[in-house]
Amino acid sequence: MILTYKVKHERDFSKELSFAHKVAEYALTADSWSSAQVKHIGLKSIISCQILKKYSRKGIKRINKVKLTIPNQGIKIKDDKIWIPCVNLKLPIYFQKPFKKINQIEIGPVYAYISVSYDEPQIQKSERTIGIDRNTTHHVLVASCPETGKIKKLGKECHHIHNKYKHMRKNLQKKGKYKKVKQIRNKENRKVKDINHKITKALVEHAKDNKACLVMEDLKGIRKNNKKTSKKNRYSLNSWSFYQQQLMIEYKAKKLGVGIVYVEPRYTSQRCSKCGHIERENRKGNLFQCKKCGTVEDSGVNAGFNIAYLHQKGIPRFNADRDVLKGSIDTPKEATV
Repeated sequence: MILTYKVKHERDFSKELSFAHKVAEYALTADSWSSAQVKHIGLKSIISCQILKKYSRKGIKRINKVKLTIPNQGIKIKDDKIWIPCVNLKLPIYFQKPFKKINQIEIGPVYAYISVSYDEPQIQKSERTIGIDRNTTHHVLVASCPETGKIKKLGKECHHIHNKYKHMRKNLQKKGKYKKVKQIRNKENRKVKDINHKITKALVEHAKDNKACLVMEDLKGIRKNNKKTSKKNRYSLNSWSFYQQQLMIEYKAKKLGVGIVYVEPRYTSQRCSKCGHIERENRKGNLFQCKKCGTVEDSGVNAGFNIAYLHQKGIPRFNADRDVLKGSIDTPKEATV
């Protein structure tokens, strides 16, 4: 398992980075290369070789932001710190130990990106199942455990952030301030990414503590049907960071030895998790009310139970099985009316 960590280096590498850009430009045009051919540029040969190797590959046609890449053989561990002799830089080891090795370090204008290899922990034996419903609005992650009846709702603020910055960008676009629009978009992405890191960490740790595996819907190709949705829902679908969440859950689960299973998403939001009745009218926004048995639940909670059941037996489990579950099913206030 390989994880990449970002750490601020607090050094001015502008001179070295300009040299690196020149080396990359040479690599794009050269038929063959060696570090001796770019020695006159002034960059250390151990770094030049890595840049030449990267930008001489087939398919690379342009240069974006070139970083100083230092391979494993140019990295040393000294006094519990990472030491890079070729640039005389020391970095703290703040990430998890023990690790197998540091594969490479890429140095940019502000941050150093440290690629670290770990032994993958053995997947823990699952005693429970947690079904994960992922949403564009409301709580973006809803975790439902059939064995305990416990519910965990995460990421409600994501929807508010998207709406807030959407209106800000709309007003700025009317005024023609397109540079500011881009800045606002980047700020929105950073905020959402930070929230996704926090909620996926909480979710995986919750699964680890409960000795449970995570069951999620396979949402591949979900955006292909966005032409059939309304303009309002299309925006929510396009701004939905479900794949970012999925990648975060996958690597964090692998790190803690938590198993992940994917199931077919069809009818999980329309099916009643108690009686199995499927009907489009069962769901109204964030409220699920079965037209057959009258069960009322939060729509994300109901979908989470269905997702968990799909993994447990291949088909949903209904009636008495749900009646004996322990814990609260978090019935919405609307159900008490």
